[in-house]
Amino acid sequence: MTKKTLKLLLVSFLAFSLLLVGCSNSNQEANTEEKPSESGTKKDTLVFGRGGDSTSLDPITTTEGETFKVTENIFETLLEYGEQDTTLHPGLAEEWEVSKDALTYTLKLRQDVEFHDGTVFNAEAVVFNFNRWMNSNADDFPYYTMFGGFKGEEGHVIDEVKAVDEYTVQFVLNRPQAPFLKNLAMSPFGIASPAAVEKHGDKFRENPVGTGPFKFVEWKQNDRIVLEKNENYWLKDYPKLNQVIFRVIPENTARLNALVNGEIDLMDGVNNSDEEMVTGNDKLQLIERPSMNVGYLGFTTNRPPFDNKLVRQALNHAVDKQAIIDAFYGGKAEVAKNPLPPSIEGYNDGIEDYPFDLEKAKQLLTEAGYPDGFEMDLWAMPVARPYMPEGMKVAEVIQASFAEIGVKAEIQSVDWATYLDKAAKGEFDAYMLGWTGDNGDPDNFLYTLLDKDSIGSNNYSHYSNDELHEVLIKAQTETDQETRNELYKKSQEIIHEDAPWVPLVHSTPLLAGASDIINYFPHPTGSEALTKVEFK
Repeated sequence: MTKKTLKLLLVSFLAFSLLLVGCSNSNQEANTEEKPSESGTKKDTLVFGRGGDSTSLDPITTTEGETFKVTENIFETLLEYGEQDTTLHPGLAEEWEVSKDALTYTLKLRQDVEFHDGTVFNAEAVVFNFNRWMNSNADDFPYYTMFGGFKGEEGHVIDEVKAVDEYTVQFVLNRPQAPFLKNLAMSPFGIASPAAVEKHGDKFRENPVGTGPFKFVEWKQNDRIVLEKNENYWLKDYPKLNQVIFRVIPENTARLNALVNGEIDLMDGVNNSDEEMVTGNDKLQLIERPSMNVGYLGFTTNRPPFDNKLVRQALNHAVDKQAIIDAFYGGKAEVAKNPLPPSIEGYNDGIEDYPFDLEKAKQLLTEAGYPDGFEMDLWAMPVARPYMPEGMKVAEVIQASFAEIGVKAEIQSVDWATYLDKAAKGEFDAYMLGWTGDNGDPDNFLYTLLDKDSIGSNNYSHYSNDELHEVLIKAQTETDQETRNELYKKSQEIIHEDAPWVPLVHSTPLLAGASDIINYFPHPTGSEALTKVEFK
């Protein structure tokens, strides 16, 4: 072999070696991109597992918490609550002023805020939203009844909403409403893009556009809702997450398994019986939501035999609430005797609950004309709720108790959206439901759930009492809180005597999440924006 040939071979070998090294590095880089190391890449997508789907993504069109859980991240309200309480803070309005007669509210709005479609947020947008709501009805916008009804109705408290200038809006009331500012901060009153509402019409509930930290991407019914980061969000450096996915996994246990397996990052509706499973896993964290709720069994009071007060009182005596708590709540609940929890001002602790007394129940049924009992349907929720994580099992306990006094209750259920629709229309004999407070005011439990103004929206029992209505409207109009509290105590006495419900439980709802989630602050209303949430 000549020297020249040897030299050529060495050069060729060196070139081939360099080529191999280059190929090796190229493949290594590709693999690094496809499978980033856990230690080097921060996760920026949160998957939230929940028991039921939203019924709408236009929050004003429903009273259902699974909707607000999502829309709280898409829309923003004029005022906001504290991170874990219902104190009032600036939202889309930076400042507010109330006249001495409590009839005029002037709000200064944030500037340089855009809706997700690029249109400008201003006073005219606020006026548009309130005019849209007030000129409708309870079937379309049930929560607007918080303002005493709709335009033209006697109880409606808002006389006018006007844009004073581009970033100042003024509300003029025709009578004082003590919880007015707290109502403005409620999830249903998220401000929507007027352009998007006009563009989509009735389909806006499937194409939501707000000013919030996340923008809507897609909704696969009964599967998932996908949101993405609003890159133009007015709050600098937020949100921290790039994407949020809300997944529907109906069964609590299946949802927990998905969390354990890493398929989801956060879940609500943890069974109390599974608490030790969460606390014993160092990859998980148990989270408690501050309690502000009530779970109840409601009677449709305009359907016989539930139009008879004695029947309703009898069934109150036939429910062993403590046994239900012992069996299904693991110490994270207390017996309810009123329609609002003890944490709310105006709670009447002097009321004595109907004791569990089957003989007394039978006696009352005999007085009502039903000595041998009767047959009824008992409707149980198909999804886990914060106030009742295992509704079907609770229904079975109530069914067994009723059987002991001759009342044969057949348990029924249907999908969540249909359940709420039928309950609102008064199509059930008795139904299991509950309420997580929206604003921390007693008005939001008593007036919202049991006043005659709320029939067709949140008063699923179709309960009507003129004396109660008079007391509740007086309490709304009164601005002195101590006087209001006494009126609310009186209203609870009326409700207790009429017994439209069996108040069952006030719970401390449990959630669970991956241990590396930080800055998640569950709110007592059940609706929290995920603006600050991130992974370690």
